[in-house]
Amino acid sequence: MPGESVRFVVVGNPADRRVTFFRDAVRAAGLPPARVLPWVDVLRGGAVFRPGETVRIDSPGEDPEVDAILRGTGDPARVEGTSRWYERFTEAVRDVADAAALRGCRLLDGPHDLAALFDKRLCHGVLSRAGVTVPPSPTSGAGAAVRGWDDVRDLMAEHRMPRAFVKLAHGSSASGVLAVETAGLGRVRATTSVELTDSGLFNSLKVRRYTTEREVAALVDALAPDGLHIERWLPKASLHARVADLRVVVVAGRATHALVRTSRSPMTNLHLGGARGDLTLARAAVERAGGDWADALGLCERAAGCFPDTLCVGVDLLPGIGWRNFAVGEVNAFGDLLPGLTGLKGGGAEDLDTYAAQVAAVHRAPAPDRREENDRATV
Repeated sequence: MPGESVRFVVVGNPADRRVTFFRDAVRAAGLPPARVLPWVDVLRGGAVFRPGETVRIDSPGEDPEVDAILRGTGDPARVEGTSRWYERFTEAVRDVADAAALRGCRLLDGPHDLAALFDKRLCHGVLSRAGVTVPPSPTSGAGAAVRGWDDVRDLMAEHRMPRAFVKLAHGSSASGVLAVETAGLGRVRATTSVELTDSGLFNSLKVRRYTTEREVAALVDALAPDGLHIERWLPKASLHARVADLRVVVVAGRATHALVRTSRSPMTNLHLGGARGDLTLARAAVERAGGDWADALGLCERAAGCFPDTLCVGVDLLPGIGWRNFAVGEVNAFGDLLPGLTGLKGGGAEDLDTYAAQVAAVHRAPAPDRREENDRATV
């Protein structure tokens, strides 16, 4: 049967829940145990694969040792250093891909895809050029450079954005994200999980507000050296008086899982106080507004299709007020950590969690012929 001899190896942090869940899914499928290649070993000595393995690249996780190599800080709570992290991470991913090709391995995460997915400016540009609806942005692709608060303020004014999200180009999990509001006469407010201290910027589990331009400028100026991306802050729909969006997981081109996230703050991330919402209510709201739920999922599949060499992505789907229109906020390379969530009806992964869906997709699909790629790699 297709995929019968599949043997997985995960490049990841052995202590990360993602790795545990994926290994559990492999075991439940009756396949040989997934081997784990720790990121710290890859970064120090290179990736060593066995012929014919199927390679999954996972998150480096919150490993201080890995963080010290990638960012030079050794403190995963620090916000700074993401530009350095990006350069070293994408270089390591390319090395993993080369080593996998030399051993005839199948790679589930394309290095070119990951390079775009971990640069919000590049990702936005890829989506926009493909006709995927995204929030307007002056920094999309090779857009305007942002050197600090003066540039952010001027771009917001030039593009008539009284409200905008200012994001670290290489951030994740809402790290370094500011929801900025301006109201003329120098009135500025930013909502963020970033804590500004005398010793630097730190991620916090507490969403806070900075209410003076001096404070906001200090934050933006400190973040800017790592690269910034600006997007129009689109008003979102609500459920039970809380703003809402959706994380939609797309596996092998199909939207398999969807989770509603709600919050009283602009950030709906669950680790920042967001809560899981009722998907049935959200879908009913879409249909009641005359929208098309299938079209909403289709938008996510189109976004995922922009990254064809990556098996699974998590798409942040932004419903407009009234639940009729949608935009893609972000596409996440490691957006599948949704414990206990089973698949959508008709999505091909009913009764499976996100990791089991990925294992099933690989197991039932014949491995691509990598001989030509391997020949090129050995030249």
